[in-house]
Amino acid sequence: MSTGTWVLIAVVVLVLAFGSYRALTDGRFRGTHRVRGAVPGEPDQPAQAPDSVLAGTPWAHQGGSEFTLLQFSSAFCAPCRATRRVLSDVASSSPGIAHLDVDAEHHLDLVRSLGILRTPTTLILDGEGRELGRASGTPTKANVLGVLGRG
Repeated sequence: MSTGTWVLIAVVVLVLAFGSYRALTDGRFRGTHRVRGAVPGEPDQPAQAPDSVLAGTPWAHQGGSEFTLLQFSSAFCAPCRATRRVLSDVASSSPGIAHLDVDAEHHLDLVRSLGILRTPTTLILDGEGRELGRASGTPTKANVLGVLGRG
């Protein structure tokens, strides 16, 4: 086989590996390992999360009483529209849950402070506004309900 054929095979294998990785991880909620701005605790106690992710933002008082589904989107993001539909459906069918959609391009300070790397990214906040988990990509309704304990 020629060198060009080997290069083509290598590229195809790399693309398939990357596509498989993205298919496995997109839309999956993972726990929050570290929230920026966390207050370190005593040596025998864990660090305490800040009061609220939404503190000092225009959405500080718009969260749900039980959970808030905080979505970071951008204007030309097709998966953001699908995510918006899923999260709106969950919020409208469950009392105590609010869905907030934040335009990442216009709120870069918040995006940077929360470590948002791509859109759509969904943060699940508790009733106090503390981050419980996050997902990059479009989550399924079952995944969202599962994290909320309603699935």
